[in-house]
Amino acid sequence: MKGFIHSIESCGTVDGPGLRYVIFTQGCVLRCQYCHNADTWEIGKGKEMTVEEIIDDVKTYLPFINASGGGITVSGGEPLLQIDFLTELFKACKQLGIHTAIDSSGGCYTTEASFQQKLNELLSYTDLILLDLKHIDEKKHRKLTGKTNKHILQFARFLSEKNVPVWIRHVLVPTITEDPNDLRRLAAFIRTLNNVKKIEILPYHKLGVYKWKALGLKYPLEGIEPPSEESVQMAQRILNGMENGVPL
Repeated sequence: MKGFIHSIESCGTVDGPGLRYVIFTQGCVLRCQYCHNADTWEIGKGKEMTVEEIIDDVKTYLPFINASGGGITVSGGEPLLQIDFLTELFKACKQLGIHTAIDSSGGCYTTEASFQQKLNELLSYTDLILLDLKHIDEKKHRKLTGKTNKHILQFARFLSEKNVPVWIRHVLVPTITEDPNDLRRLAAFIRTLNNVKKIEILPYHKLGVYKWKALGLKYPLEGIEPPSEESVQMAQRILNGMENGVPL
């Protein structure tokens, strides 16, 4: 069983609890305007690696991972595009007692029976989902990512029904995803879920702009700067139901 891998970060600190061995898979169906990994979009590219190769490498970091309460996180791209590989990898991780997490946008979620069957098997080996909710407004989501958000919100509900632990992530982009009314709508949706363990605001940054240029692509958010700390804190309060310091 081989996967198409873009890159690996051996000691990540922001993609789940503790120190994480973070695998960035190749391939994505969304085209987020702020994507800092645009070089992961193309499906079927990247370095081919077997489960065994990855596990052998992970083992060299286990003392540090275990001491920190960490584990392995598969990000992307979109990991669920390689669901068979991911399942075999997480099976092997569980044999070693490694905490497993998936960083997903839910962009390829479908109710098709064969996908559902595979997803249910994968989730039996998955400890945490880092779920990226890009925008609550369907029209604005289409403009931002090129796709609808209907199946993504459906994925969030599915995870809630299965009681799979989730950290919600929202990238805060000035003029695009920071409108208080949109954030309140997103907060209301999050409150319908019963499995959310944490809500994270990820401030927009421009670290991936050079990749767009290297790929010969026009960066769509030219001129937009990262949000202020005040804006980030306000978004965090809204999504956590603490606007103006009072629970909503």
